[in-house]
Amino acid sequence: MSVRKTVLVLAMSIIGFSVILAADDKQKAAAVSEQDGKYVDAEGNPTFKIQDDGTVDWYTFSGYRRYHSDCHVCHGPDGVGSSYAPALANTMKNMDYGTFLSIVAEGRKNVGGGKENVMPAFGENKNVYCYLDDIYVYLRARAVGDAPRGRPPKKADKPQAAKDHEKSCMGS
Repeated sequence: MSVRKTVLVLAMSIIGFSVILAADDKQKAAAVSEQDGKYVDAEGNPTFKIQDDGTVDWYTFSGYRRYHSDCHVCHGPDGVGSSYAPALANTMKNMDYGTFLSIVAEGRKNVGGGKENVMPAFGENKNVYCYLDDIYVYLRARAVGDAPRGRPPKKADKPQAAKDHEKSCMGS
């Protein structure tokens, strides 16, 4: 391979690698718009809104509840991890929304160092997939350091859109 090609491949690898490692932070996670109590960031990804007095938006609170009903068994309370599964409060810093949805819906298997880790698929579990955005925004708030450990002290009221979505998705 010529020196020019080698340099080009190396430069592209570094650029691609830096894009992959571009960690989420408070600035990227900042809410820029809201519709029916749901917030999105500048890229249109779901995000959270936490008021100065600690009040979280409904979806972040719902995500806290849903995470602790289905995810904390493996990933530990508040996303801090366990000996069984990784700390999502750290992992989410480098995981985009699409990847999160894919992994939760389809599951994932990691094999390495003589150890096998399996994330089961939750794509058919209504208690998870009906609330994927909620879980995502809760974990995102934990990942960027805006949501402390434990139950949020205050929450916004449940919007009608959340009630309608829940009824439609859960079939009740």
